[in-house]
Amino acid sequence: MAKWGQGDPRWIVEERADATNVNNWHWTERDATGWSKRKLKEVLVGLVVEGAAGRCEISDLKQVEGEASCNSRKGKLIFFYEWNLRLSWKGTVKESGEKHKGSVEIPNLSEENEVDDTEINVSKKKGEGDVLKDLMRTEGATKVREALRDYLKALKTEFTLGMILPTKAPVGQELAAEQRLSGNTMQDSVSPQSLDRVGVKIPTVKILMREIFNSPADELYSVFTTKELVQKFSKCPAVIEAEKGGKLQMFDGSVSGEYAELVPSQRIVLKWRCRSWPDEHYAMVALTFKDMAAQTELQLECKGVPVSNEDSTRQCWKQQYFEEIRLLLQQSKDDME
Repeated sequence: MAKWGQGDPRWIVEERADATNVNNWHWTERDATGWSKRKLKEVLVGLVVEGAAGRCEISDLKQVEGEASCNSRKGKLIFFYEWNLRLSWKGTVKESGEKHKGSVEIPNLSEENEVDDTEINVSKKKGEGDVLKDLMRTEGATKVREALRDYLKALKTEFTLGMILPTKAPVGQELAAEQRLSGNTMQDSVSPQSLDRVGVKIPTVKILMREIFNSPADELYSVFTTKELVQKFSKCPAVIEAEKGGKLQMFDGSVSGEYAELVPSQRIVLKWRCRSWPDEHYAMVALTFKDMAAQTELQLECKGVPVSNEDSTRQCWKQQYFEEIRLLLQQSKDDME
């Protein structure tokens, strides 16, 4: 695998903010190495393995060697990743209360192998406690593989947000005639008449979503307007100026915009964009909070999303916003109890 930055320059072009990479024909490349190191630590460190023998926990990511990148060619995403990982684990034997430590080595996590076929080697420091080593070899290996799948899923959704640029296809050509309602997501039926051409004359679509949170409206509203809380659920530094015209920047700059309207505990309107969308192209996002006693219904309306970014934008709000906010609120509730 060619290392990042060593590809033939004749075949690599930078992402063009003005969408001149017509129909995504050219090869564009994005380095995912730094992002991957943070994500691997996030999904692996703190992983708990419990069984009849005792309890173990991944305590540290001691070694992360390798690289990752994502390439776009003819509208398709191609992933390259190759990692050599070494984890530390610690555990306690249930019957005796003895504590032991060890390591987990993953010598070759790459796109050439399925996660189920990836080698996972477990070792333990000298002494008793082989029951914990066996626990890590069985249940532990299963949990580690689940975490690796979470990393790869995020690499293919979260990291690639906005990589596929809008095409010059006729308006509505790439849309299905009907959109299906799934889960808690409420999606509008889209026809060519409902699409707008904005900025660089790209076809856009409106996204509607609805989520229920087990928190009052004022608490949920504060998660979107308080810098410390935004940084907690996004797990990244953020710029949050929660006032009309105030700036917004999240996910290492992958998302940016500004606050257009704020009605405490009731409504937030944002100019919102992904970094890789055409230059100066923004969607308008309206978040409406419906107080339902101990619960809140959050309605999202996102207008002006490039058609080719509809799925990734929906995944961004579902996975990076709503699911992470739900975890944060539950953690806060658990801490209070």
